[in-house]
Amino acid sequence: MAAPIRAFLVDLDGVLYQGERLLAGARETLAWLGSRGLPFLFVTNTTSRPRRALVEKLARLGIAADAGQIWTPPAAAARRLAGRGKAAALPVVLYVAPATVEDFAALPLAEPGFDGLVAAVVVGDYGERWGFTALNGAFRQLMQPSRPALIALGMTRYWQAEDGLRLDTGPFVAALEYASGRRAEVLGKPAPAFFAAALAQLGVGAEEACMIGDDIRGDIGGAQDSGIRGLLVKTGKYRPGDLEGEIRPMGVIDSIADLPAWWDAQG
Repeated sequence: MAAPIRAFLVDLDGVLYQGERLLAGARETLAWLGSRGLPFLFVTNTTSRPRRALVEKLARLGIAADAGQIWTPPAAAARRLAGRGKAAALPVVLYVAPATVEDFAALPLAEPGFDGLVAAVVVGDYGERWGFTALNGAFRQLMQPSRPALIALGMTRYWQAEDGLRLDTGPFVAALEYASGRRAEVLGKPAPAFFAAALAQLGVGAEEACMIGDDIRGDIGGAQDSGIRGLLVKTGKYRPGDLEGEIRPMGVIDSIADLPAWWDAQG
């Protein structure tokens, strides 16, 4: 018999809100979780804004939260890099959105063009700032004798922008891996290390947690690969074809608003 669910990991975009619109029932469901004494952690792959900005967005939508309730790839990377031992004396180079730099404020940092020894090269949402000079600079940093770590804040291949498809973080990380012969440490869904750190935040084992998400691969498949059950919502990225593949969620609900009824139906 499966262990009872004691905590939830909850995706943000596509589950609680869509763009700047709060999805129906989201606020009420979070209140229901609190009334049942079921802890939850917001888990998102967002790298274009710091946790502070996510807290502010949730507040605008009527949801009270603090940065400690939100787990993001930059937060995971900052924690990972804070425990580098002797390498802590060397700076970290960030190829991320300018706003996200604040999530790394506790670390010694160097500009992308820095040519001294570094401890790590962190690649996230760098957008149109990528070009030959930036990519080659990151490559040169990785080839230093200090053998800096290559940290990827996710491996998404592309995303849908208002003007069409755009390259995301994955292709640039792949280019750096290929050129340097190094393997990136991925800190973001669906990487097991990302889920493990989220579980540690909640203080529960994988068998006691459930991931609620709209992405059949990143959310549900990633969670299942880490031993976490997955509950798919039919909002956000969800498409009917998601249920025709090899990934089978524990359950499917129309939206986050249906979580209480689904819970009661489990007996």
